[in-house]
Amino acid sequence: MQHLYLHIPFCHRRCSYCDFNTYANMEHRIEAYVEALCTELRMRVAQDHVPVPCSAEAAALPPTIFFGGGTPTMLSLGQFERILEAASALVPLEGAEITSEANPGTVLGRDYLRGLRSLGINRLSMGVQSLHDPTLRVLGRIHTAAEARQSFEEAREAGFTNLNLDFIFGLPGQDLVQWEATLAAITTWGAEHFSLYSLILEEQTPLFAQVTAGNVVVPDDDAAAAMYEAAMTQFAAAGYQQYEISNWARSTPEDGRLPRYACNHNLAYWLNSDYLAVGAGAHGHLYPRRYANILGIDAYIKAVAQGTLPVATVTALTPEDLRAETMMMGLRLNQGVSQAHFMARCGLGLDEAYGPTLAHLIDLGVLERHTDRIRLTARGRMVGNQVFAKFV
Repeated sequence: MQHLYLHIPFCHRRCSYCDFNTYANMEHRIEAYVEALCTELRMRVAQDHVPVPCSAEAAALPPTIFFGGGTPTMLSLGQFERILEAASALVPLEGAEITSEANPGTVLGRDYLRGLRSLGINRLSMGVQSLHDPTLRVLGRIHTAAEARQSFEEAREAGFTNLNLDFIFGLPGQDLVQWEATLAAITTWGAEHFSLYSLILEEQTPLFAQVTAGNVVVPDDDAAAAMYEAAMTQFAAAGYQQYEISNWARSTPEDGRLPRYACNHNLAYWLNSDYLAVGAGAHGHLYPRRYANILGIDAYIKAVAQGTLPVATVTALTPEDLRAETMMMGLRLNQGVSQAHFMARCGLGLDEAYGPTLAHLIDLGVLERHTDRIRLTARGRMVGNQVFAKFV
C-alpha cells in the first residue's frame, strides 16, 4: 500500500464550525486509542488486497502518510513514534511524504517540533484559519494570530521545509478588504503551500445555530466568490500556482506540471488512487469497495481489543462508480483528467464513457479540451460542484 490516512480525533476544544468526528477534553483516552490504532495497523498488514491498475501519474507519486484530525499534535513524540513504527509495515517510510495536521495552539515549542522532524514527519499542515483574533474567538480556535506566526517560525527553525497553512474565507464579519489584507500578509510568510476553504455552515454546529438565530452574520455567496477570486489573483502575483480548486503551492513550472510542493497525499485522492484509512470514523478506498470504520472512540477501541477489524460499513463500487469518481475528483485539479489517466484507471476512453456529457459541458463553457485532457475552465471552477454532478 502506498497511501495511508491516520485519524487522530482529539481536540483541546471543538471549533464552533466543526462537524468532524472529533472529541474534546478526552486526553485521558489518547493512550488507549494509540494502542488500538497500532493494533489496527498490524491487522491491516495481514489483509489481502490486489490494487487495480493506476495511471503513470498516480504511480509517480511517492508513498504518503497523513495524520489528520482532530489535532494530531496532541500526541506525544513517543506516541507518534509507535504509530509510525506500526505503519512502516504497510507504507515504506523511506522517501515518503509524511504529513501531520497541527493546531498552532498546541505546537508552540521548538523541542516538540524538532522531535516531530526527527521522527521523519517532513510536512506540517497548520490550521491557522484567520489572522483576526476576534474571529478566531468566534470560531472557537485556541490560538491567536501572533501564536500562529510564532508556531510557523518555530517550525522553520525546527527544520520543516514543507509547510502548509489552512485558511477559511467567508467568515463571520469578514469583508473583501479584510480578506485582501489577510492575503497580503500571509503571502509574505513564505509557506510552501496554502489551502483555502469557503466557510460551510454545517447543521448541528454552534456556529450554524448562531447564524440561524441572527446573532452572527456571514458573507453571502457573491461576497465569498469575490474573496475566492481575490485569492486567485493575489497568490498568482506572489508566485504561487493554483493546482486544485482549493490549493496553491510555491513554484510555477513553465511546462504546466504540478508544482514541487503540491500535497502528494491529496493528489492520491484526486487521482482516485487506493488508500488505507485507520482510526475511529476513518474512511478508506480499496477498489472495488469503500469502507468506513466504527465512529465512536470507545466502540472502536473495544472492537480492536476483541481482535475484530473495526469496520462499520462497506460499500461495493461498480465500474460506473469508478468512472464517475475518477472524473469528479480529477476535475478538481487545474490540469484536469488526462486521457491516459482515465484509460489506465477505468479501462476506456473519456469520450467513450462521457462523450455527450463532455460535449454539452464544453458548449456551456465550463469544461475545455487541452491537448490530451479535459479540465475545468475559469468559469467552471466557480461552479465546480454543479459540473461534477453531471457525472453522477
